[in-house]
Amino acid sequence: MIAIFSDTHSNSGHELTGEALHAAREADTVIHAGDFTSTAALESFQRECDTLFAVHGNADSAAVRDRLPTARVVEAGGVRFAVTHRRDGGEMGLAMFGRSRDADVVVSGHTHRPTVIETEDCLLMNPGSHAQPRGNRTGFIVLEETDNGDDGGDGDGDDPKLTGELRQPDGTVLESIVVSP
Repeated sequence: MIAIFSDTHSNSGHELTGEALHAAREADTVIHAGDFTSTAALESFQRECDTLFAVHGNADSAAVRDRLPTARVVEAGGVRFAVTHRRDGGEMGLAMFGRSRDADVVVSGHTHRPTVIETEDCLLMNPGSHAQPRGNRTGFIVLEETDNGDDGGDGDGDDPKLTGELRQPDGTVLESIVVSP
């Protein structure tokens, strides 16, 4: 399983609850698109997750920025993820960021608005914010690898893909997601 978070904004710990905390603990890979805010929050995430790939955001302290890159590429579940906190240029800027990294998916944060948008180049995912939705719904994303269905590979129906959901911390599904590399 892959769990995706962003904008958890905390001065003390990860602040995850419910299904979001369960996903962070159970995931093989956790991706975080920045704005932990403090080293306490980053280190708390690191303790909960087996494998954490994170970038820093604009609200992160200097100590967090020193420990995390601005952008990174993660390969998980047969999919290439380009991760950043934000990019100028909105959807187009994020799609260009993904294209320049040969990504199937771009994970970003910053807006606190949980969204999944399909573009010509890649899928754009923003898990939203667990802690500070700022008028939006709280959110995180969970993806799991599947072997069924054909995703445009060789036509034999057994190409891997990821399926999952954009969820609220209590487990309420906001949107279903299919990622085809």
